[in-house]
Amino acid sequence: MGLFNKYFDRDKKKDLNDGLDKTRKNLFGKIATAIAGKNTVDEEFLDELEGILIASDVGLDTTVKIIERLEKKVSEVKYINAKELNSILKSVIVQILSENNTENLEDFTYPDFHIPYVMLVVGVNGVGKTTTIGKLAYQFKKKGKKVVLGAADTFRAAAVDQLKIWADRNEVDFFSKGMNTDPAAVAYETVQYAMNNNIDLCIIDTAGRLHTKKHLMEELTKIKNSINKKLPGAPHEVMLVLDATTGQNAIEQAKKFTEATDVTSLALTKLDGSAKGGVVLGISDQFKIPIKFIGVGEGIEQLQIFNKEAFVETLFS
Repeated sequence: MGLFNKYFDRDKKKDLNDGLDKTRKNLFGKIATAIAGKNTVDEEFLDELEGILIASDVGLDTTVKIIERLEKKVSEVKYINAKELNSILKSVIVQILSENNTENLEDFTYPDFHIPYVMLVVGVNGVGKTTTIGKLAYQFKKKGKKVVLGAADTFRAAAVDQLKIWADRNEVDFFSKGMNTDPAAVAYETVQYAMNNNIDLCIIDTAGRLHTKKHLMEELTKIKNSINKKLPGAPHEVMLVLDATTGQNAIEQAKKFTEATDVTSLALTKLDGSAKGGVVLGISDQFKIPIKFIGVGEGIEQLQIFNKEAFVETLFS
């Protein structure tokens, strides 16, 4: 399979290139400048690289890992030029992205698709959670899947209405019991609706902010248990949505949610508005959770499947 496989048509490649422009200039542009003309990896270069990575929200632990692996690979080569050094650094970063079990999906068709496939979506308010759900519904609808959106974020004003707008826009099914109702009951009945109506994909929205981590854990556990009671083995996926523009704060959010529930996949939004795309590396390395989707623009088609090689190649281009 080529680097830019059939999923990455001309428009997708342009969206990815444009969406990562700020990060490329901030992070990899500085790295390219540091590498230029180098034929050895000395302390001065490593110190400069460390500063660039940390400033770009890669995180200290991941930065140290990148530098150590770079040193090891370089030590195996007697002579190295700037092009080779650039290539080694790319391979180190791709390796780190590979260690979280991220697989390059071919398109918006999962290989292990259950019927119905139940996806529980979590994340704090403001990260683009509802928008991501709407964009996912659009992509799966394009693939011929029947989709229902379940409004289990029943506490935030307008949350139910926002999800309904996305359901109407995509012409997919919608299930709600209104505001201030039991989220676990909504989740249970959404799955029941999916089973009764031959739905392929059931995407359930959840509350973005609860008062304490204990409350968060209890609520998410209750929702998951309710779903599993109706359909054993479900939810088949718990997706955490994170806002790339928040940098290290996204890592803190990931810590809280992974402590509260079994997160199985990640979606990173707003990469086009951020120079902090280095946080993708830190999150990937620290949590070992597959990154499935990235948002590279506001358009409904600008939620892309995450391809680690294409991501790194675009950043280094």
